[in-house]
Amino acid sequence: MNGDDIEKRVIEQYQQDENMMILVFAQWCVNHDLNPHHLYKRAYPNQPMNAELEKTLELTVSKEEAGDIEDATVLDVLSLFGNNDLAMVVNAEMEKKNSIDK
Repeated sequence: MNGDDIEKRVIEQYQQDENMMILVFAQWCVNHDLNPHHLYKRAYPNQPMNAELEKTLELTVSKEEAGDIEDATVLDVLSLFGNNDLAMVVNAEMEKKNSIDK
């Protein structure tokens, strides 16, 4: 395997991992009756809508069909990919939900 092949595989793996992060975020939103577009826009108000998020939303399932996604998991994967602003918005929604549940 030459350097170009290795670089290509690394890029492909990163893109697959990034798509998984988007899916975790989107499914977590569905599971909590939140609109992922609204959360994304709150985190990144000056950015256009994320095309990958739009495509990934088609892969989500209803919350009745989905498995539970722990709050810590979604925060971890967002932070892992440097989506700290989005993680802060998600965390604010978690805190809001927790204060209502008490």
